[in-house]
Amino acid sequence: MSTDATTTSATRAQRLDRLPFTRQHGRLVVGSGLGWALDAMDVGLISFVMAALAVQWALTPTELSWIGSIGFVGMALGATLGGLLADRVGRRQVFALTLLVFGAATGAAALAWSVASLLVFRFLIGLGLGAELPVASTLVSEYAPARVRGRVVVALEAFWAVGWLLAALIGYLVVPRSDDGWRWALALGALPALYAVVVRRGLPESVRFLELRGRTEEAEAAVRRFESAAGVAPVPSVTPPPSPAPRPRALWAAGSRRRTAALWGVWFGINFGYYGAFIWLPTLLYTAGFDLVRASGYTLLITLAQLPGYAAAAVLVERWGRRPTLVVFLLGSAAGAAAFALATGDTAVLVTGMVLSFFNLGAWGAVYAVTPEVYPTALRATGAGAAAGFGRIASIAAPLCVPPLLAAGGNGLVFATFAAAFVLAAGAALALPERRGETLEEEPAPVAAARG
Repeated sequence: MSTDATTTSATRAQRLDRLPFTRQHGRLVVGSGLGWALDAMDVGLISFVMAALAVQWALTPTELSWIGSIGFVGMALGATLGGLLADRVGRRQVFALTLLVFGAATGAAALAWSVASLLVFRFLIGLGLGAELPVASTLVSEYAPARVRGRVVVALEAFWAVGWLLAALIGYLVVPRSDDGWRWALALGALPALYAVVVRRGLPESVRFLELRGRTEEAEAAVRRFESAAGVAPVPSVTPPPSPAPRPRALWAAGSRRRTAALWGVWFGINFGYYGAFIWLPTLLYTAGFDLVRASGYTLLITLAQLPGYAAAAVLVERWGRRPTLVVFLLGSAAGAAAFALATGDTAVLVTGMVLSFFNLGAWGAVYAVTPEVYPTALRATGAGAAAGFGRIASIAAPLCVPPLLAAGGNGLVFATFAAAFVLAAGAALALPERRGETLEEEPAPVAAARG
């Protein structure tokens, strides 16, 4: 262990920011990321389940669109409530509870006996999932050193691609193999219920949250645990006074109003384009003439392009910054969706789908990197949860919009609409603050100054 001790005092947040990336950081990212991957697996599975049920239950496009959308109704409510709870009872507690809720509901969905029962279970799944995602990114961002915080949060978000890839594998290998294949696929999604126990014991609580609640001994122990892993000697700490969590209306106070509006605009646009496209993708390929196995196989290949998209975003959020990376990847998503709308032939469908997948998931990595940085600690999880909750309105609407768009103009109109949503999100992203390299305690500079 280093003996480079100093008597200079520092806040615990500053002590965390001075550390290198250690094994403890890695455990936090992997521990949170595995839950994130299991979440993505669940969301991805429903796209393959829809394609199977369209055949087995002879469902109408409207019924399919509700199966695709009802989970996002739960996610909208869950994201908002989860953020509020995380700012009051803690990030770790809410994270574990949400994994338990959606894991159990996913297992129950495997036993669904009708469209109505499946809709109920999908709502409960969304309730747990919606609360988990912003809470996990908030927790990781509050431990990551400032100089690599964006990259670490994008690495966390990359677990989403791993989970969606698992869903694509299950969709390809399990769902088409028998009439009960979709039930076995959903049963596999119940694994998060078991993982919740591991999460509750293994992840640390946010130091910043603990300090705001006056739990300084727990906060000090958590910081020393990370310092010990880095071989850094502790220094005397300056403890900020405890403060109550602000009310949600603080998101629209004079100092936060513009940031909130911009963030909500980004979340709405990226949700509309992403979930509209990827929830329906296997079904759209099937209706375009692909058999179920081939449609699942193409979706699997398109999903693989998510991984390099995340890798590129992880590098660029620290080199270019959060805002320019987000804008470029959103515009790339728009280009990919527009190209997919015009694609004819198997090769063109595959290539343009991979372009869309690459840029869109890179944009997701950037949006999760920037979101926790928009608000102060006491409002951080509430703000992230509210933005995610507002975005879920778009994820509810997008799958419901697909049937009428298909009827009006086919796949071309569908993906042109998604391209427009990505362009609007890119415009909103220009009004976000740039926080690359700053500590979370610093007040963001005005956007006009940040651009200079």
